[in-house]
Amino acid sequence: MTEKFTETWVTAPMPVLSGGHLEACLVHIYPRGAAMGKRYALGNASWLLGRDEECDLRTSENSVSRRHARLDPTPAGYAVTDVGSTNGTFVNDAPVRGACVLRDGDYLRVGNCIYRFLAGGNIESEYHEEIYRLTIVDGLTQIHNRRFLLDLLERELARSVRHFRPLSVLMIDLDRFKVVNDEHGHLGGDYVLRELSERVRHSVRREDLFARYGGEEFCLVLVETQRDAAIEVAETIREVVAARPFVFDGKAVAATVSVGVATTQGEKPLAPAELLRAADDRLYAAKHAGLNRVVA
Repeated sequence: MTEKFTETWVTAPMPVLSGGHLEACLVHIYPRGAAMGKRYALGNASWLLGRDEECDLRTSENSVSRRHARLDPTPAGYAVTDVGSTNGTFVNDAPVRGACVLRDGDYLRVGNCIYRFLAGGNIESEYHEEIYRLTIVDGLTQIHNRRFLLDLLERELARSVRHFRPLSVLMIDLDRFKVVNDEHGHLGGDYVLRELSERVRHSVRREDLFARYGGEEFCLVLVETQRDAAIEVAETIREVVAARPFVFDGKAVAATVSVGVATTQGEKPLAPAELLRAADDRLYAAKHAGLNRVVA
């Protein structure tokens, strides 16, 4: 069966459900690759999601069951139901029990594939906003990505030099992440990355930036922050991660992070790559010193 997706709409979407609901769509936001940003216009038919060739929304991801989940239009909106998948179906990281009605902006996860559900009054506009968001936000962790980080760091470094103000960068890396993937699979690894992001973001000030740098490495930009204060933040993050294990599929996953800290006082111009490299060098020093520690 042919996949039912479209790249653009020629005309505005029309109401297709009772109760005044407008036609909705799913947007693929994770994993990255050729499918990222692909839009599936749902219409008023039921959809079967999975790896089977007969599925309406088909993926080749091994974490997705052959017949994984079903989407049905109902008077209340589009409802998703798990159809006996191996790895479960989740809406906003909550497991689906029975039929779950999707709301505008919800995140639907089947295996390690994540889709954004859009059902607002102007889906075409929302879709293009979502595509822009995908250029600056990491689809898995929902924090900013490397591209946004580098743009902001360049501006902050210029401000640091112009006003002779301190700026600190923390490079944060999960220890022994390969072991987590080997023992719990990539679903377990993805879960740890998402949960780590959620824990750390609560320790970050609004004016600072926490971003996924790549893989299991994260970066925190601390504006107007001297070295000693940056070390305190790094220690807080290290303790927050190590304080309690992550629990995936009923099993405890012990995780720690190593952190490298670099600070500039604005005494000379620096490129983002230079400050990041300084923090990265200290991160590797923390790794070599025995993991689960901060080096500045």
